[in-house]
Amino acid sequence: MKIAEIKNMSSEDLGAKLSDFKSELLNLRFQLAINQLENPMRIKAVKKDVARIKTILNERNKESKSECEDTKEGVK
Repeated sequence: MKIAEIKNMSSEDLGAKLSDFKSELLNLRFQLAINQLENPMRIKAVKKDVARIKTILNERNKESKSECEDTKEGVK
């Protein structure tokens, strides 16, 4: 999943996608443990996708917090 695709998604969609990737990662780890994993590089790719989604969500949270603080300062 590319960063441009992630940025175009809504926060709700990103949350759903994040939970999907986490469950996929769990399944991949189980497959790795019982030696049934066909593509071990998929684990690395899923981890990176999880990190990308978390980064975008954190950026959005910081932006919304800074906007809230700006409005509070303007009211004072």
